[in-house]
Amino acid sequence: MNNMIFHKHRDSATGVPKGTLKGSMNTGLSDSCNTSTFDSTRINQRSKGDRTPQNAQCPSTVQGVPPMNEHEIQQLLIHHYFPVQRPLGRWRLALNFYYERLNWLCWINGGDVLKRTFDFSASLTALLLLSPLFLVIGLLVKLQDGGPVFFTQIRVGKHGREFKMFKVRSMCLNAEEKLKELIARNQHGGQGVTFKIKDDPRITKLGRWLRKLSLDELPQLYNVLIGDMSLVGPRPPLPREVKRYTLADHRRLAVKPGITCFWQISGRSEIDFNGQVKLDVTYIETRNFWVDLKILAKTLPAVLSGKGAC
Repeated sequence: MNNMIFHKHRDSATGVPKGTLKGSMNTGLSDSCNTSTFDSTRINQRSKGDRTPQNAQCPSTVQGVPPMNEHEIQQLLIHHYFPVQRPLGRWRLALNFYYERLNWLCWINGGDVLKRTFDFSASLTALLLLSPLFLVIGLLVKLQDGGPVFFTQIRVGKHGREFKMFKVRSMCLNAEEKLKELIARNQHGGQGVTFKIKDDPRITKLGRWLRKLSLDELPQLYNVLIGDMSLVGPRPPLPREVKRYTLADHRRLAVKPGITCFWQISGRSEIDFNGQVKLDVTYIETRNFWVDLKILAKTLPAVLSGKGAC
Protein backbone atom coordinates (compact mmCIF):
# COMPACT_ATOMS: atom_id res chain seq x y z
CA MET A 1 0.00 0.00 0.00
CA ASN A 2 1.44 3.30 -1.14
CA ASN A 3 2.70 5.49 1.70
CA MET A 4 0.48 3.67 4.19
CA ILE A 5 1.49 3.59 7.87
CA PHE A 6 -0.21 1.21 10.32
CA HIS A 7 -0.14 2.13 14.03
CA LYS A 8 -0.92 -1.34 15.39
CA HIS A 9 -2.65 -2.01 18.63
CA ARG A 10 -5.59 -4.21 19.56
CA ASP A 11 -9.03 -3.51 20.89
CA SER A 12 -9.32 -4.90 24.42
CA ALA A 13 -12.86 -6.15 23.84
CA THR A 14 -12.71 -7.65 20.35
CA GLY A 15 -9.03 -8.33 19.87
CA VAL A 16 -9.27 -6.97 16.32
CA PRO A 17 -6.19 -4.99 15.16
CA LYS A 18 -6.88 -1.32 14.82
CA GLY A 19 -4.93 1.72 13.97
CA THR A 20 -4.71 4.88 11.99
CA LEU A 21 -4.04 5.01 8.28
CA LYS A 22 -1.95 7.91 7.10
CA GLY A 23 -0.84 8.91 3.64
CA SER A 24 -2.42 8.65 0.24
CA MET A 25 -4.90 5.94 1.34
CA ASN A 26 -7.09 8.51 3.07
CA THR A 27 -7.37 10.63 -0.06
CA GLY A 28 -8.15 7.58 -2.21
CA LEU A 29 -11.41 6.90 -0.39
CA SER A 30 -13.26 9.98 -1.54
CA ASP A 31 -14.31 10.12 -5.20
CA SER A 32 -18.00 10.38 -5.94
CA CYS A 33 -19.02 9.87 -2.32
CA ASN A 34 -17.63 11.33 0.87
CA THR A 35 -15.42 9.01 2.98
CA SER A 36 -18.07 8.98 5.66
CA THR A 37 -20.57 7.37 3.30
CA PHE A 38 -18.97 3.91 3.28
CA ASP A 39 -20.65 1.42 5.56
CA SER A 40 -19.81 -2.09 6.68
CA THR A 41 -23.27 -3.45 5.89
CA ARG A 42 -23.03 -2.74 2.15
CA ILE A 43 -19.39 -3.88 1.92
CA ASN A 44 -20.23 -7.17 3.64
CA GLN A 45 -23.20 -7.62 1.31
CA ARG A 46 -20.99 -7.20 -1.75
CA SER A 47 -18.48 -9.68 -0.37
CA LYS A 48 -21.30 -12.28 -0.18
CA GLY A 49 -22.12 -11.89 -3.85
CA ASP A 50 -24.62 -9.02 -3.89
CA ARG A 51 -24.34 -6.76 -6.89
CA THR A 52 -25.18 -3.08 -6.72
CA PRO A 53 -26.46 -1.53 -9.97
CA GLN A 54 -24.08 0.87 -11.64
CA ASN A 55 -26.53 3.73 -11.27
CA ALA A 56 -27.04 3.09 -7.54
CA GLN A 57 -26.87 6.09 -5.24
CA CYS A 58 -24.17 6.65 -2.65
CA PRO A 59 -24.63 4.61 0.52
CA SER A 60 -25.37 7.73 2.52
CA THR A 61 -28.67 8.06 0.65
CA VAL A 62 -29.85 4.57 1.65
CA GLN A 63 -32.56 4.84 4.24
CA GLY A 64 -31.98 3.12 7.56
CA VAL A 65 -28.22 2.65 7.06
CA PRO A 66 -26.13 4.99 9.24
CA PRO A 67 -23.01 6.46 7.61
CA MET A 68 -19.56 5.41 8.82
CA ASN A 69 -17.09 7.81 10.30
CA GLU A 70 -13.40 7.87 9.38
CA HIS A 71 -12.34 5.78 12.35
CA GLU A 72 -14.81 3.00 11.44
CA ILE A 73 -13.53 3.01 7.86
CA GLN A 74 -9.97 2.61 9.09
CA GLN A 75 -11.01 -0.26 11.37
CA LEU A 76 -12.78 -2.01 8.49
CA LEU A 77 -9.80 -1.65 6.16
CA ILE A 78 -7.41 -2.97 8.79
CA HIS A 79 -9.75 -5.92 9.47
CA HIS A 80 -9.70 -6.88 5.75
CA TYR A 81 -6.12 -6.09 4.74
CA PHE A 82 -4.02 -6.62 7.86
CA PRO A 83 -4.36 -10.48 7.82
CA VAL A 84 -2.79 -10.74 4.34
CA GLN A 85 0.43 -9.27 5.72
CA ARG A 86 1.03 -12.66 7.37
CA PRO A 87 1.80 -15.99 5.60
CA LEU A 88 -1.30 -17.65 7.07
CA GLY A 89 -3.49 -14.82 5.85
CA ARG A 90 -2.05 -15.02 2.33
CA TRP A 91 -2.57 -18.80 2.34
CA ARG A 92 -6.23 -18.36 3.32
CA LEU A 93 -6.67 -15.73 0.59
CA ALA A 94 -5.17 -18.08 -2.03
CA LEU A 95 -7.35 -20.95 -0.81
CA ASN A 96 -10.45 -18.80 -1.11
CA PHE A 97 -9.42 -17.82 -4.65
CA TYR A 98 -9.10 -21.44 -5.76
CA TYR A 99 -12.40 -22.28 -4.07
CA GLU A 100 -14.21 -19.55 -5.98
CA ARG A 101 -12.50 -20.63 -9.20
CA LEU A 102 -13.65 -24.23 -8.67
CA ASN A 103 -17.21 -23.02 -8.09
CA TRP A 104 -17.06 -21.05 -11.32
CA LEU A 105 -15.74 -24.02 -13.32
CA CYS A 106 -18.47 -26.27 -11.88
CA TRP A 107 -21.09 -23.71 -12.83
CA ILE A 108 -19.78 -23.34 -16.38
CA ASN A 109 -19.00 -27.02 -17.10
CA GLY A 110 -21.46 -28.76 -14.80
CA GLY A 111 -23.91 -29.45 -17.64
CA ASP A 112 -21.23 -31.05 -19.81
CA VAL A 113 -20.04 -33.23 -16.93
CA LEU A 114 -23.60 -34.42 -16.28
CA LYS A 115 -24.15 -35.08 -19.99
CA ARG A 116 -20.93 -37.08 -20.31
CA THR A 117 -21.69 -39.10 -17.18
CA PHE A 118 -25.14 -39.96 -18.51
CA ASP A 119 -23.76 -40.80 -21.98
CA PHE A 120 -21.14 -43.15 -20.56
CA SER A 121 -23.45 -45.02 -18.18
CA ALA A 122 -26.37 -45.26 -20.63
CA SER A 123 -24.22 -46.41 -23.58
CA LEU A 124 -22.41 -49.02 -21.48
CA THR A 125 -25.72 -50.38 -20.16
CA ALA A 126 -27.24 -50.46 -23.65
CA LEU A 127 -24.23 -52.27 -25.13
CA LEU A 128 -24.45 -54.95 -22.46
CA LEU A 129 -28.20 -55.42 -22.77
CA LEU A 130 -28.21 -55.41 -26.58
CA SER A 131 -25.25 -57.75 -27.02
CA PRO A 132 -27.52 -60.72 -27.95
CA LEU A 133 -29.18 -58.55 -30.62
CA PHE A 134 -25.75 -57.58 -31.97
CA LEU A 135 -24.92 -61.26 -32.28
CA VAL A 136 -28.08 -62.02 -34.25
CA ILE A 137 -27.67 -59.03 -36.59
CA GLY A 138 -24.01 -59.86 -37.19
CA LEU A 139 -24.87 -63.44 -38.06
CA LEU A 140 -27.56 -62.34 -40.56
CA VAL A 141 -25.25 -59.82 -42.26
CA LYS A 142 -22.49 -62.40 -42.54
CA LEU A 143 -24.82 -65.00 -44.03
CA GLN A 144 -26.13 -62.48 -46.55
CA ASP A 145 -23.00 -62.02 -48.65
CA GLY A 146 -20.08 -63.13 -46.52
CA GLY A 147 -18.81 -59.55 -46.18
CA PRO A 148 -17.81 -57.69 -43.00
CA VAL A 149 -20.48 -57.05 -40.38
CA PHE A 150 -19.38 -53.56 -39.46
CA PHE A 151 -18.79 -50.55 -41.67
CA THR A 152 -16.44 -47.80 -40.51
CA GLN A 153 -16.44 -44.30 -41.93
CA ILE A 154 -14.55 -41.10 -41.15
CA ARG A 155 -16.87 -38.43 -39.80
CA VAL A 156 -16.38 -34.86 -38.55
CA GLY A 157 -17.07 -34.10 -34.91
CA LYS A 158 -16.89 -31.15 -32.55
CA HIS A 159 -14.81 -28.23 -33.86
CA GLY A 160 -13.90 -30.20 -36.99
CA ARG A 161 -12.15 -33.11 -35.26
CA GLU A 162 -12.36 -36.26 -37.39
CA PHE A 163 -13.08 -39.68 -35.90
CA LYS A 164 -14.00 -43.18 -37.04
CA MET A 165 -17.73 -43.91 -36.76
CA PHE A 166 -19.10 -47.47 -36.62
CA LYS A 167 -22.26 -48.83 -38.28
CA VAL A 168 -23.70 -52.20 -39.18
CA ARG A 169 -23.12 -52.64 -42.91
CA SER A 170 -26.42 -52.20 -44.73
CA MET A 171 -25.08 -51.73 -48.29
CA CYS A 172 -23.35 -53.87 -50.85
CA LEU A 173 -19.59 -54.32 -50.73
CA ASN A 174 -18.79 -51.78 -53.48
CA ALA A 175 -21.23 -49.08 -52.34
CA GLU A 176 -18.68 -46.25 -52.38
CA GLU A 177 -17.69 -46.97 -55.99
CA LYS A 178 -21.35 -46.88 -57.10
CA LEU A 179 -21.96 -43.53 -55.40
CA LYS A 180 -20.52 -41.52 -58.30
CA GLU A 181 -23.07 -43.07 -60.66
CA LEU A 182 -25.96 -42.01 -58.42
CA ILE A 183 -25.00 -38.39 -57.63
CA ALA A 184 -27.22 -37.03 -60.41
CA ARG A 185 -30.26 -38.69 -58.80
CA ASN A 186 -29.71 -36.99 -55.44
CA GLN A 187 -33.05 -35.82 -54.06
CA HIS A 188 -31.26 -32.97 -52.26
CA GLY A 189 -29.91 -31.69 -55.61
CA GLY A 190 -26.95 -32.66 -57.73
CA GLN A 191 -24.78 -30.15 -55.86
CA GLY A 192 -26.48 -30.72 -52.52
CA VAL A 193 -24.43 -31.00 -49.35
CA THR A 194 -26.06 -34.26 -48.27
CA PHE A 195 -27.04 -37.26 -50.40
CA LYS A 196 -30.37 -39.04 -50.41
CA ILE A 197 -31.98 -41.20 -53.06
CA LYS A 198 -35.24 -43.13 -52.89
CA ASP A 199 -34.83 -46.89 -53.24
CA ASP A 200 -31.05 -46.67 -53.22
CA PRO A 201 -29.91 -49.77 -55.20
CA ARG A 202 -26.81 -50.10 -53.03
CA ILE A 203 -28.86 -51.03 -49.95
CA THR A 204 -29.35 -54.76 -49.37
CA LYS A 205 -32.66 -56.38 -48.49
CA LEU A 206 -31.58 -56.91 -44.91
CA GLY A 207 -30.14 -53.42 -44.89
CA ARG A 208 -33.55 -51.88 -45.61
CA TRP A 209 -34.99 -53.40 -42.46
CA LEU A 210 -31.95 -52.41 -40.45
CA ARG A 211 -32.22 -48.82 -41.64
CA LYS A 212 -35.97 -48.61 -41.17
CA LEU A 213 -35.56 -49.52 -37.50
CA SER A 214 -32.21 -47.69 -37.20
CA LEU A 215 -30.57 -50.92 -36.04
CA ASP A 216 -27.59 -50.13 -38.27
CA GLU A 217 -26.83 -47.17 -35.93
CA LEU A 218 -26.50 -49.29 -32.78
CA PRO A 219 -22.68 -49.67 -33.01
CA GLN A 220 -22.45 -45.91 -32.50
CA LEU A 221 -23.14 -46.61 -28.85
CA TYR A 222 -19.47 -47.57 -28.77
CA ASN A 223 -18.59 -44.13 -30.18
CA VAL A 224 -20.62 -42.64 -27.35
CA LEU A 225 -18.87 -44.83 -24.79
CA ILE A 226 -15.38 -43.70 -25.85
CA GLY A 227 -16.42 -40.04 -26.06
CA ASP A 228 -16.41 -39.40 -29.81
CA MET A 229 -20.17 -38.88 -29.83
CA SER A 230 -23.06 -38.20 -27.50
CA LEU A 231 -26.49 -39.82 -27.34
CA VAL A 232 -28.08 -36.52 -28.35
CA GLY A 233 -26.53 -34.05 -30.77
CA PRO A 234 -26.31 -33.10 -34.45
CA ARG A 235 -25.51 -36.00 -36.75
CA PRO A 236 -21.78 -36.17 -37.66
CA PRO A 237 -21.22 -35.15 -41.30
CA LEU A 238 -18.80 -36.59 -43.84
CA PRO A 239 -15.60 -34.62 -44.62
CA ARG A 240 -16.79 -34.09 -48.23
CA GLU A 241 -19.99 -32.54 -46.89
CA VAL A 242 -18.13 -30.19 -44.55
CA LYS A 243 -16.08 -28.91 -47.50
CA ARG A 244 -19.36 -27.54 -48.94
CA TYR A 245 -20.46 -25.91 -45.71
CA THR A 246 -21.04 -22.18 -45.57
CA LEU A 247 -19.85 -20.23 -42.55
CA ALA A 248 -23.36 -20.48 -41.06
CA ASP A 249 -23.46 -24.25 -41.62
CA HIS A 250 -20.35 -24.70 -39.46
CA ARG A 251 -22.50 -23.91 -36.42
CA ARG A 252 -23.47 -27.59 -36.45
CA LEU A 253 -19.91 -28.44 -35.39
CA ALA A 254 -20.06 -26.35 -32.21
CA VAL A 255 -21.02 -29.33 -30.03
CA LYS A 256 -20.28 -33.05 -29.89
CA PRO A 257 -22.27 -34.99 -32.53
CA GLY A 258 -24.93 -37.44 -31.47
CA ILE A 259 -27.02 -40.43 -32.48
CA THR A 260 -30.31 -38.56 -32.38
CA CYS A 261 -31.47 -34.95 -32.34
CA PHE A 262 -34.42 -32.75 -33.31
CA TRP A 263 -34.49 -33.61 -36.99
CA GLN A 264 -34.27 -37.35 -36.29
CA ILE A 265 -37.61 -37.10 -34.46
CA SER A 266 -39.13 -34.66 -36.97
CA GLY A 267 -38.92 -36.50 -40.28
CA ARG A 268 -35.35 -37.81 -40.47
CA SER A 269 -34.00 -37.79 -44.05
CA GLU A 270 -37.19 -36.20 -45.44
CA ILE A 271 -35.89 -32.86 -44.10
CA ASP A 272 -33.53 -31.04 -46.49
CA PHE A 273 -30.09 -29.88 -45.40
CA ASN A 274 -31.11 -26.30 -44.59
CA GLY A 275 -33.89 -27.62 -42.38
CA GLN A 276 -31.45 -29.96 -40.65
CA VAL A 277 -29.06 -27.08 -39.91
CA LYS A 278 -31.89 -24.97 -38.55
CA LEU A 279 -33.04 -27.73 -36.19
CA ASP A 280 -29.46 -28.49 -35.10
CA VAL A 281 -28.80 -24.82 -34.28
CA THR A 282 -32.05 -24.72 -32.33
CA TYR A 283 -30.81 -27.66 -30.28
CA ILE A 284 -27.40 -26.07 -29.70
CA GLU A 285 -29.00 -22.86 -28.44
CA THR A 286 -31.51 -24.57 -26.15
CA ARG A 287 -29.69 -27.74 -25.09
CA ASN A 288 -29.74 -28.96 -21.51
CA PHE A 289 -30.10 -32.28 -19.76
CA TRP A 290 -33.91 -32.20 -19.74
CA VAL A 291 -34.08 -31.40 -23.45
CA ASP A 292 -31.86 -34.43 -24.10
CA LEU A 293 -34.19 -36.66 -22.09
CA LYS A 294 -37.22 -35.41 -24.06
CA ILE A 295 -35.48 -36.11 -27.37
CA LEU A 296 -34.48 -39.60 -26.26
CA ALA A 297 -38.06 -40.30 -25.15
CA LYS A 298 -39.38 -39.28 -28.60
CA THR A 299 -36.70 -41.16 -30.55
CA LEU A 300 -38.08 -44.68 -30.06
CA PRO A 301 -41.62 -43.84 -31.34
CA ALA A 302 -40.05 -42.00 -34.31
CA VAL A 303 -37.87 -45.02 -35.13
CA LEU A 304 -40.73 -47.51 -34.84
CA SER A 305 -42.88 -45.39 -37.17
CA GLY A 306 -40.21 -45.69 -39.87
CA LYS A 307 -40.98 -42.17 -41.15
CA GLY A 308 -38.16 -40.67 -43.16
CA ALA A 309 -35.93 -43.75 -43.02
CA CYS A 310 -33.66 -44.24 -46.07
